[in-house]
Amino acid sequence: MEDQAPGGSLTEAAQRLTQRMEAGLIGQSALVERLVICLLTGGHVLIEGPPGLAKTRSVRRLSDAVEGSFARIQCTPDLMPSDVTGTQAWRQESGQMVFLPGPVFHSLVLVDEINRAPPKVQSALLEAMAEGQVTSGGLSRALPEPFMVVATQNPLEQEGTFPLPEAQLDRFLFHVLLDLPDEATELAILDLVEGELRAPAGQAVSCLDTAKLAAMKAEVVQVHLSPALRRYIVGLVMATRTGVDGLSVTDRIQHAVSPRGTLSLAAAARARAWLNGRDYAVPEDVEALAPDVLCHRMAPTWRARAAGETSRGIMTEILSTVEPL
Repeated sequence: MEDQAPGGSLTEAAQRLTQRMEAGLIGQSALVERLVICLLTGGHVLIEGPPGLAKTRSVRRLSDAVEGSFARIQCTPDLMPSDVTGTQAWRQESGQMVFLPGPVFHSLVLVDEINRAPPKVQSALLEAMAEGQVTSGGLSRALPEPFMVVATQNPLEQEGTFPLPEAQLDRFLFHVLLDLPDEATELAILDLVEGELRAPAGQAVSCLDTAKLAAMKAEVVQVHLSPALRRYIVGLVMATRTGVDGLSVTDRIQHAVSPRGTLSLAAAARARAWLNGRDYAVPEDVEALAPDVLCHRMAPTWRARAAGETSRGIMTEILSTVEPL
């Protein structure tokens, strides 16, 4: 089957967005792709990596390129849920209680160092991320459309942090791990920043409005998943629960992937196919995204962790064993 270009100009607009972000994020093409996929699927992303790897910069470049409001929440141990969702306040002049929206009432929300926020604040994000609304004072208030949360966490420091519970991790479409760049990439980063210092960029202009984004989302859900590819996705997920011929990992997995993982991987594969100019997904789309979609939805047993195993390592074994049908 020959590649088809769904949407024509819409696909080209999404590719221009990707190129615009990659131009200022050296060596982070995978992260850019996953941010754009989240934008197209209404998902959220958790980015983990050491300081200085452009986690915050990537989100700011996305906010500059897409129409909508942006807010940043810097998490600290003393943060309160109302600091995120908003609070009720008494207005003396009107004699009424009014709701003051918090930073979560923006289209793109950066939750920086989310693992420094206490569990009650992390839980306050659950309803917003899953339902697209915030309930306060007995009333549910809808969040803007589009709405996307990008959270970051630093794996180097554990003191004073609160690991995200499984229920919170499952709300993220992707969990992206970043590593330090190689020498050539490091040099390219230095050249880029030096160039920006000498010739500061002008005022950023959004290249993607909300109407065009909505049209893109409508096309993404029409991307075809063949029955064989659907069985392949389900096979990867079932391998974390019951094992497969030639490989059993159930004794090393405490919590297997839930049905939300199946749905998330299918949605992400559709979006990746669409970004690549196809109206059908292929096994390569699933294989490329499966680690970032599924690994944070499964938890190794304590024995497996003690032996140095990780969910990423187990997923690598599954991908090498489960074959596309």
